[in-house]
Order: sequence, then C-alpha cells, then structure tokens
Amino acid sequence: MLESFLFIIFPYSVVILAIVITVQRYLKRGFTYSSLSSQFLESKELFYGSVPWHYGILGVLTGHLLGMLFPRTILWFNGVPVRLYILESTGLALGLMCLVGIVSLIVRRVQSPRIRSVTTPMDVIVLLLLLIQVGLGVFTALFYRWGSSWYVTLAVPYLQSLFTLQPDVKTVGSLPLVVKLHIVNAYLLAAVFGFSRLVHMMVVPLHYLWRPYQLVIWNRNRKRIRRPGTGTALEPAADSVSALEPAAKGQPVFTR
Repeated sequence: MLESFLFIIFPYSVVILAIVITVQRYLKRGFTYSSLSSQFLESKELFYGSVPWHYGILGVLTGHLLGMLFPRTILWFNGVPVRLYILESTGLALGLMCLVGIVSLIVRRVQSPRIRSVTTPMDVIVLLLLLIQVGLGVFTALFYRWGSSWYVTLAVPYLQSLFTLQPDVKTVGSLPLVVKLHIVNAYLLAAVFGFSRLVHMMVVPLHYLWRPYQLVIWNRNRKRIRRPGTGTALEPAADSVSALEPAAKGQPVFTR
C-alpha cells in the first residue's frame, strides 16, 4: 500500500501540482519567475558554488535523460568494460561536482549575514532537498556500482510506465532503499518546484539569441579630457562638439 502511494499516486499528484502552480505563478506573478540572484552581494563566493553546481547538475540530468530515451544504447555501450568504467567514473565525478557546489552554496548562505537576510524558508527547504538528493545519488554511485546499467533495466521501465499511464512498481520494489529514497525525494523537489526559485529554469532567455542589437549613444563628446586617475571631466577639447544637444547632459540615449 505504501509503495503504491509513493510510486503511483504521489508522482502524479506532484506533477499536477507543479504544472498548476507554475502556470498560475507565471500568469499572475510573472516578475517572480527569476532565480533572484544574490550575485551582487557576494560574487566571488557564489562563483565557487554556482559553477560546479550548474555544470554538475546539467551533466547528471543529461545522463538520466539519455538513459530514459536510449536504454538499449546505454546497455550496448556498457558491454565493453572500459567504456563502462569511463561512464561510471564520469557520472561519479559529476555527482561530486554537484555535492561540492551545493555544500558551498549552503555554507555561503549560512556564513554571510547579507545572504541570510534575503533567504526565505522556501530557499532553505529547496537547498536541503537538493543536498539530500545529491547525497543519495553520490552514495548510490559509490556503494551500488554499475548504476548506469541497472538504472536502465530497473528504474527506467518504472518511469516509462508512469508516462504511459500504466504504472508498474514491480521493478521499483527490488531496488535498494537508498535508491527508493532518491526517487521519492525527486518527487518532493517536483512538489515544491512551482513555489520556489527553481521556476527560473522554465524561462531560459533564448530570445536573446535573435533579438535586435541595442545601440547606446552618449550625448557628451567622448574626446573630453579627463584628469588622470579620476573620473572628473575637464573642459572639452577645442574641436569637440556634442552630438545630441536636446538630451539631458551626461545621460545616455538608447535606441535599436
């Protein structure tokens, strides 16, 4: 009964919740669709946590997705021991990158008073869930070897059965407890998705790739002489003429 709830009812419930809340938030509170970055508060410390976290999690999620889409190809690839070792080592390295990144981000929020002042209870919940998820994943990679093979033979059939609306928990029942916790914790992350900063993943600014360029024109003459070591402007050169007289002095004019 418990497995039916955790691996059948619960996943469908959290997916519906995530979709409804995410869409509602986008329509009614679109300006909150952001990661609300605190980079301007502490850029250097954020770098050492954010970079390994993002590169690691993108690699891990890509590996999980490829396993779901091409399970037979993964099994064929793992048929050669050397390739299996390389794939397992790569997965573990990416998981460790995630672990280092998330721990660094948590320590940053704990140690910095400025970061703590802008940290919400939902931020704490998400960080803890991510830490648990990554920790369970790294633990599985270390103590339950060849996960890339048993993942596509045991976990993937269950996940595919959810997508086809014919859930089958038989294969999940044979998985170790730590793997089951890993799956359930993923559902918990999906449940809080629409309420947290994680929604920023849904609004990747791809339109920046094709939007018109922006031209910035200053109304002051760029040939003005400035005092060395200061930003103070002296009298303009004799041959300098302001290009945009109507604009307010020293203010930029934006055009496309």
